[in-house]
Amino acid sequence: MKERILVTGGTGYIGSHTVVELQNSGYEVIIVDNLSNSGADVVDNIEKVSGIRPAFEHLDCLDLNGMDALFAKYAGIKAIIHFAASKAVGESVQKPLLYYRNNLLSLINLLELMPKHNVGGIVFSSSCTVYGQPDELPVTEQAPIKKAESPYGNTKQINEEIICDTIASGSPISAILLRYFNPIGAHPTALLGELPNGVPQNLIPYLTQTAMGIREKLNVFGDDYNTPDGSCVRDFINVVDLAKAHVVAIARILQQKQKAKVETFNIGTGRGLSVLELISVFEQSTGVKLNYQIVGRRAGDIEKVWANPDYANTELGWKSETSIEDTLRSAWAWQLKLREKGIQ
Repeated sequence: MKERILVTGGTGYIGSHTVVELQNSGYEVIIVDNLSNSGADVVDNIEKVSGIRPAFEHLDCLDLNGMDALFAKYAGIKAIIHFAASKAVGESVQKPLLYYRNNLLSLINLLELMPKHNVGGIVFSSSCTVYGQPDELPVTEQAPIKKAESPYGNTKQINEEIICDTIASGSPISAILLRYFNPIGAHPTALLGELPNGVPQNLIPYLTQTAMGIREKLNVFGDDYNTPDGSCVRDFINVVDLAKAHVVAIARILQQKQKAKVETFNIGTGRGLSVLELISVFEQSTGVKLNYQIVGRRAGDIEKVWANPDYANTELGWKSETSIEDTLRSAWAWQLKLREKGIQ
């Protein structure tokens, strides 16, 4: 009997790649997604990539009764990977209440339902935004949690606290918090990638859409930061590498190998790359010139952050493996595939 895993937000960007890796590792996957930032056809593409069609429920995690019924329908769910959340820093500054409602209540509902349905563990999709602007780089898991720079970042901080408080209260569950840095790229088959509804809020889909001519030009937010070229520095991690970290975390929970009821891991490459450097690598890797312009800074952006991934490397046995060049080529291949399909 395959172990059954629930993936919330499983048709989303990171979620869809993770479903594939879970299925490749022998798990049975149930996806729940409200399709607010993805399409149901992603399930078809997951099946094309993995050869297995996951169960899919069109449902919002804010619907407590609906989620309760889902756990009853798919009895025996062993663990949850919780991706379902609003995730754009800039949008969160403009729409804070949307972010607090979506990101907090969805988790609270899951934590309430887990003991009722004997679900033992949860892997939480957290973020390096919890560190704010770190005092020291690269940032380790011991770095202090600073005041968030955006409502999005604050929801990740609060959700981590909610999980810790819930488990400290005696709830019979355990958790692994994965603090990712900046996921980019697409599946090497070009069947899965990042396709947000509407105007992209994240860098790479906007970049590839600009390269394709869908967007007129890419805005680089600020060139006056205290970095080598003045643009923000990030730790860009391949999305398939990131997906594999979730599979390792699930196995750790199910095999009861955790050293504490709540564990935290940085999931990054350990390399900082500026936005302008990333543009240069994209142009060199694909041979495509990019139309971009420098504009003013954007509210909520952190100046520079990259991971010290040593703890994840040694304790989880996970490591980022894909080069930035291959990652950017995969993102471009995905954009070309979308053009083939007539998707703009």
